[in-house]
Order: sequence, then structure tokens, then C-alpha cells
Amino acid sequence: MTEEEKIISLIDEKTWTEIKSNDSWSIFKIMGEFVTGFENFAQIGPCVSVFGSARTSTDNKYYKMATETAYLLTQKGFGVITGGGPGIMEAGNKGASIGNGKSVGCNIKLEFEQHSNKYIDEDKLLTFDYFFVRKLMFMKYSQGFVVFPGGFGTFDELFEAITLIQTKKSARFPIVLLDKEFWGGLFKWIKEVMLEKEKNISPHDLDLVNIVDTPEEAVKIIDDYYQSFKLKPNF
Repeated sequence: MTEEEKIISLIDEKTWTEIKSNDSWSIFKIMGEFVTGFENFAQIGPCVSVFGSARTSTDNKYYKMATETAYLLTQKGFGVITGGGPGIMEAGNKGASIGNGKSVGCNIKLEFEQHSNKYIDEDKLLTFDYFFVRKLMFMKYSQGFVVFPGGFGTFDELFEAITLIQTKKSARFPIVLLDKEFWGGLFKWIKEVMLEKEKNISPHDLDLVNIVDTPEEAVKIIDDYYQSFKLKPNF
């Protein structure tokens, strides 16, 4: 039984109906998700999160690159955390499974696209209702982000991490983006418009991300980083 279910079991049906209809009482459900996540991931060990589109097909080059990246990470002693769904997430869990490393899934309940993939360790799959709780688990229990091409959700996770590190709300950790062709135009705009024209960020903020083309380069950046810095939780 999850913490959320334990809390609900202590509340009678009439009261729970009232709670569900009252936004201020949603704290019980939110608290349950936080506690369940913390209890399950507290001792998970060093992991790297792999992000990217849920719509990426298995014959796509990015799927194959994500599988290889995750495999190589396990050979360096890292587990792999994904959003638990299909596409790039599945590829990340698949690579971790092939490498006999920890394969973790933070799934989310959605009306479309999202279902858990078969490569997640049975004891390391959690499903969340709230995106913000799920994103905290990525931030708190990851020692690095590897980001493949994706949609709005991928961008949300990427820029939240950059913002938290930039504002020193999170300890710094390596963020690596795969495929210069995909990411190059965006970061060219960030440099030329956001930085140089509008001066909305500082020059050193661009150093928070690395853009590479191969799984080997991505894993080397993360492995090299932790040759100099101790592995520890980000918060």
C-alpha cells in the first residue's frame, strides 16, 4: 500500500468526497506522492535521467542512441531514471536493462501517449498524478541529465533543471543534450537574442549545458565530472 493509499484508508468515504472537491485538501494526495517517492528512491544510488520524446519510434536513430547511452552509463556505475513511458524513455530503460544496471521509471497518468514500458525494474516503477512531484524526483535523485530531442515536456524538464541550477536552488550537475543539429538552432537563438541582444541571462549560464553528437561524448562528460566532484543528492 502506498502512502497515499494509507492516508485515504484513514478517511471515511463522505469526508474523502469532500476533500476531493476542495482544492485546499489536495495536500493529502500531494503529500502521499512525495512520501512514496522519497521512500522508494532515497537509497537508489547514483543515477542519470534520460529524457526525450514519448513519440520516438524504435527504428529512429535517437531511440538507438538513447539505448546505447543508457547502456554506457550503467557500465560507469550509474543507474538510469526515465519518465517510464514509451519512445526515448523506453530506450533509456532498455539500455539500462541490457547493461544490468538499475532501471527506474517515474511514470505519469495521462489520457494519451503514456504507459509504462517493460524494461523498468519491477520494484522501481512509480506512477504520479502530478507533474511537479514527478519532476522533483528527477531533480532530487539524478546526478546528471541526458536530453534527447523531444517536445514540450522534454523542454519543460530541461529548462526547469537549468533554472534551478542557475538560481542555486539545486546543486550543479551535468546536463548533456544529444544532437547538435536538433539543439543548435535553439541555443544559437539563446546566445544571440536572449544573451547578447536582450541581456536576459549571463554569459556563464550557457556553460550549464553541453551539446554533443554521440553517446560516448555524453557519458564521458558525466563520468569526467564525477571524477572531480563527489556524488551526492542535489538538494
